[in-house]
Amino acid sequence: MLDVVIFAGLILAAFAFMEGFAWFTHRYVMHGFMWVWHRSHHEPRHGAFELNDLFAVVFATPAIVAIWLGVNTDMTWLLPVGIGITAYGAVYFLFHDGLVHRRWAMPKAKSAYWKRLIQAHRFHHAVNTKDGCVSYGFLIAPPVRKLKEQLKAMGVEAE
Repeated sequence: MLDVVIFAGLILAAFAFMEGFAWFTHRYVMHGFMWVWHRSHHEPRHGAFELNDLFAVVFATPAIVAIWLGVNTDMTWLLPVGIGITAYGAVYFLFHDGLVHRRWAMPKAKSAYWKRLIQAHRFHHAVNTKDGCVSYGFLIAPPVRKLKEQLKAMGVEAE
C-alpha cells in the first residue's frame, strides 16, 4: 500500500490537475467541436437534464477506470488519482450545478470566494454563443473587474 503522504499527495495533485484540464476542455472542446452538446448549457433548460450533462459521464469514466485499476491491479497509485478526479467532480457538481445554476435547493454562497466564482460563471453565460465567452475555469476565476472589462470590450453588458 502506498504511504499515506504519497496517497494524499496524489489525491491533491489529481484534484489540482483537473482544474487545468477542465479549463482547457471547457475552452477548446466544449466551446469547440463539442459545442453540439455544450450549447444546451447556454440555453434555457427544459426538464431536469440537458445534453451537456453527458460530459459528466465522459469525465467520470477515467476516474472509474483509475479506481478499479488501483484496487484490482498492482497499479495502486491509480486509486488516489481516481479519488482526486472524483473529488473534483463532486466539488464541481455541487458548485456548478448547485450554487451557480440552482438545479436543486441549496443555501446561497456566503464566502467572497464562492460569490466571485458564481459571478465569473454568470459572466461566462453572458454570451450564449460558442465564441466570445470569458472565464472557463470552475474553481479558479479571473477577477470580476477583469471579466467585466473583457465583456465590455466585446460590447456585452455585464450585470
